[in-house]
Amino acid sequence: MTTYFAGNYDVAVIGAGHAGIEAALASARLGCKTAIFTINMDAVGNCPCNPSIGGTAKGHLVREIDALGGEMGKTADECFLQSRMLNRGKGPAVHSLRAQIDRRKYSDTMKHKLELQKNLELRQAEITEIQKSEHGYTLTTRMLAVYECKAVIIATGTYLGGRIFVGEVSYESGPDGIFPATELGKSLKNLELPLRRFKTGTPARVLKSSIDFSELEVQKGDEPPQPFSYETENLGENKVDCHISWTNENTKQVIIENIHRSPLYAGRIEGVGPRYCPSFEDKIMRFKDKPRHQLFIEPCGLGTEEMYLQGMSSSLPEEVQLKFYHTIKGLEHCVIMRPAYAIEYDCVDPLAMNATLEFKDFPNLYGAGQFNGSSGYEEAAAQGLVAGINAALKVLGKEQVVFTRDNSYIGTLVDDLVTKGANEPYRMMTSRSEYRLVLRQDNADERLTPLGYEIGLISEERYNKFLKKQEQKKTEIKRLKSTVISPTEEVNNILVSRETSEITTGVRLIDLLKRPQLGYEELKTVDTNRPQLDPNIFEQVEIEIKYEGYIQKQLKQVEQMRKLESKLLPKNFDYREIKGLRLEAQEKLNKIKPLNIGQASRISGVSPADISVLLIWLAQNK
Repeated sequence: MTTYFAGNYDVAVIGAGHAGIEAALASARLGCKTAIFTINMDAVGNCPCNPSIGGTAKGHLVREIDALGGEMGKTADECFLQSRMLNRGKGPAVHSLRAQIDRRKYSDTMKHKLELQKNLELRQAEITEIQKSEHGYTLTTRMLAVYECKAVIIATGTYLGGRIFVGEVSYESGPDGIFPATELGKSLKNLELPLRRFKTGTPARVLKSSIDFSELEVQKGDEPPQPFSYETENLGENKVDCHISWTNENTKQVIIENIHRSPLYAGRIEGVGPRYCPSFEDKIMRFKDKPRHQLFIEPCGLGTEEMYLQGMSSSLPEEVQLKFYHTIKGLEHCVIMRPAYAIEYDCVDPLAMNATLEFKDFPNLYGAGQFNGSSGYEEAAAQGLVAGINAALKVLGKEQVVFTRDNSYIGTLVDDLVTKGANEPYRMMTSRSEYRLVLRQDNADERLTPLGYEIGLISEERYNKFLKKQEQKKTEIKRLKSTVISPTEEVNNILVSRETSEITTGVRLIDLLKRPQLGYEELKTVDTNRPQLDPNIFEQVEIEIKYEGYIQKQLKQVEQMRKLESKLLPKNFDYREIKGLRLEAQEKLNKIKPLNIGQASRISGVSPADISVLLIWLAQNK
């Protein structure tokens, strides 16, 4: 078969899911001639699982992507159906935005943005081979087109070696019945990339008219809904409601009676599944004493009657799915439009990558998204942005960017992957960040927009708006410190109604805001000189005032960590030469090649005693 030369690119992105989109847009916007390849152009930005963006910790990632100049937050706002702030009953560190989106509109919108982007070409083509070349890498398509690229980003999602499982039925496929990438995996194995098999799954989609909503709990959105993007001024009103139902003992019984038909329990699936998003049958078997499980019924869009059953992913046979869905209140007569399925796919061991998401042994080759062993749209998009930025900077001859644990959830995500690895699909959670009070979703712009501007993804206009906002914030804090509230009857009535003590002398407004029972909303009638500002400013100010002591304590922890991060380790060093290091530590350090003492301390198998040995060795070898 004869190949033909099809063109040159600075950066090529394989895959146009959430990771590929952010990677390609970032690269093109930084001035690199970029191509993005997808097996099916109609699946660009597809949401094959839940029709939502954000969620616990994931909302943080979306805000950070937006603060850096990425696209996910803006597009989610354009396609939103319902928006809710999760964990409002808890502290601000874990507040996370989640939005139901119109999944088809989201896909179409992202596709159009790729098509309109300067320096970017969107192509429908399956990449079957990748080879190292003199100037980078050569990509070959199934149609025998050959492309020369200086840098390549692999963002194949669940398509690489994809195989669907529904009960006893199994076949090669990507999500939603789209062709899998069957040949590229062989090429990556020939390159000796450390591939392994992971598994994930999705629930059924059911026909809206076949659901009885009359006795289901209604879950409404927040009013007014809050946007993801700092550039979105107004979302309008929520367009849909979601609903909640529960499984029961009958549901459990159907699962137990048919568990032998689950490919997972029958041993037909070799891939490791996600711990924090298990299949429904896995929930039943792991938590047999639990009498019921919650599920959320969510619309997939305004132009479809498909409803998504959040929390009910399964790989059981189609007839068994129908049987256990029919045991659930509201779903007694539901019609399955798309059955639930499990999908197994190839991904890479992220320990083979640097914190830039560039492979250690393959310069100019990057990985992003589920290919790196993570799960979730948001985790994928965040990695895509990192890989796209760094591939472009590398091609342009500029220094690459390393996101750190103290400046972002993105940094925490990447550091976890490349330092600790992923033995199962990795999911971002607030508990994974030791600095979550500092890394709140409300202050993502404060933490990252200056960096986005420095990189070149934030426009001058947007940066000036950001600087104006920061100035307004400073002025507001100054106003709170100088404004004194007198002990009037109106003021004391408010204080008593909020179960806090009355005042007998004038009190500064900032001191009232420090009280846990009071906030801007409660004091609006007596705070008569309050300026008209972005609500986000008030939110940030109130949090910083109320949690000042805790924030300062965490900032001290950050400073201590930075001291360890500043103690750099040699790049190409054989740790077997250091006497006193345990054998396991030597092996782990040689495998991961940490950049500094801080990263070394987070490697599984490297003990505090090993770190002490490293510190002594560094001091002796300055």
